[in-house]
Amino acid sequence: MSLVVDTSVTLSWLFADEVSPETEALLDRVRDESGMVPSLWQYEVSNALLMAVRQGRLVEADATHILTLLRGINLQVNHSPIDLKRVFALAVAHQLTAYDAAYLDLAMVWGVPLATLDRSLAQAGAAVGVEVLPRVAG
Repeated sequence: MSLVVDTSVTLSWLFADEVSPETEALLDRVRDESGMVPSLWQYEVSNALLMAVRQGRLVEADATHILTLLRGINLQVNHSPIDLKRVFALAVAHQLTAYDAAYLDLAMVWGVPLATLDRSLAQAGAAVGVEVLPRVAG
């Protein structure tokens, strides 16, 4: 397992105006080495595509096609039960949503980097010693 990927990174792969060289490199890494997502990722990505359709950013057929393409990316959905108390504690300690804390928890449990574009989640990851990607200069 190479890394945990959150929805913000996944969506950057799907929308041309959100992609960057750093997120493209993460996609290449996932294709080559595999990545992991918590089961809630499926709902988050589906909902983001649904919102894009409702806002006129995508047509339904394109969203459906994207969902099919996502199956071809080397992302494994982790369906293991989570420690709800630990996720809750992470969320409280770092002022995260429980959803974001689930990504952080998964990276901690597996001892792998966390790929996120979410500033709060990245800061929480760094605070607990999780490598956060993409690395940004500065």
